[in-house]
Amino acid sequence: MVTEYQHVVPVLMSGGSGTRLWPASRSDRPKQFLPLVDDRTMVRATIDRLDGLDTAPPLIVANATHADLVRAELEGAGYDGDRMILEPVGRNTAPAAAVAALELTRNGDDPLMLLLPADHVIEDEAAFHGATRHACQLAADGRLVTFGIVPDRPETGYGYIRTGAPIDDAALIVAEFVEKPNAATAASYVTSGNYLWNSGMFVFRCSDYLEALGEFAPQIKEGCEMTLDQSKRSGGVYLDSELFAATPSDSIDYAVMEHTTAGAVVPLNAGWNDVGSWTALHAIAARDEAGNVVIGDVTVIESSGSYIRADGRLVTVAGLENAVVIDTPDALLVTTLNRAQLVKDVVDKLQEEGRDEAIRSTGLEA
Repeated sequence: MVTEYQHVVPVLMSGGSGTRLWPASRSDRPKQFLPLVDDRTMVRATIDRLDGLDTAPPLIVANATHADLVRAELEGAGYDGDRMILEPVGRNTAPAAAVAALELTRNGDDPLMLLLPADHVIEDEAAFHGATRHACQLAADGRLVTFGIVPDRPETGYGYIRTGAPIDDAALIVAEFVEKPNAATAASYVTSGNYLWNSGMFVFRCSDYLEALGEFAPQIKEGCEMTLDQSKRSGGVYLDSELFAATPSDSIDYAVMEHTTAGAVVPLNAGWNDVGSWTALHAIAARDEAGNVVIGDVTVIESSGSYIRADGRLVTVAGLENAVVIDTPDALLVTTLNRAQLVKDVVDKLQEEGRDEAIRSTGLEA
């Protein structure tokens, strides 16, 4: 059993581009580096959420283009700014976790790794801490543990975990990972009580993960080993570009968790949200009496249930319902809450057109 959480290293995954929150989030400064929920960036909120767990200092895996942003977040939280692994290109979560595990075991240590996306919201930190402590105990005994979010609605935007037999009073066997369902299937999942949302958060011992990866996805493990051997360590670990780009891209779910018999899931009911869209942000933000979220210099008349954000000039909205209006110095987005997933398609189209606004911001204040 783990009693001293210094044997747990939090590894924050910060490689996403956050395209569904365009135009506030761009590739050069994605959502995890923006103060979208309160006055902290989402990376900083994730770091702060560790307070009370007494873990080792966090390690952040991020895109190399964000090195300065990551360093500022670490140093702002009081940690060594060099505690980062920098990817030349994203290869999904399985390689990201592998290079972190290999780096953490280079000197003969073998800590537990608490793998956390850097862009999630968790409102009940006490519940998160309790679930994490229990997950660490299971991981110390050889389990590969994920966190499953207790669903409060039939959500079609998340993958699900079908739970199996109980391991104890606070964890279950992972029976199956299932893809994002349609509305009817999602409703049946929630009604059954046997499904949890897939959070993308994990705890496992570094050596246990690497052993499983070697068994089920050996090309990923080999690619990450070769990458790390040729990487540069100066102000962080800069992964070798050619070798890492040649490493297969896959998620931890597909590469390991769907195959292992050591999988476990700890249910988490803690006000979790992955902030994957403007709709998700509207759901968790403070709203006025008409259900509007208003940020910045905004005037609203006879409008309701909307999310309106002004990052500079005055924005006025009149007579709209369930609207999304995001104004930045170089781009304006207007859509509706129930169609906000189309924002990713907007970004794709802008990239096809060669528009620089798709990936870079000009004069945008975070």
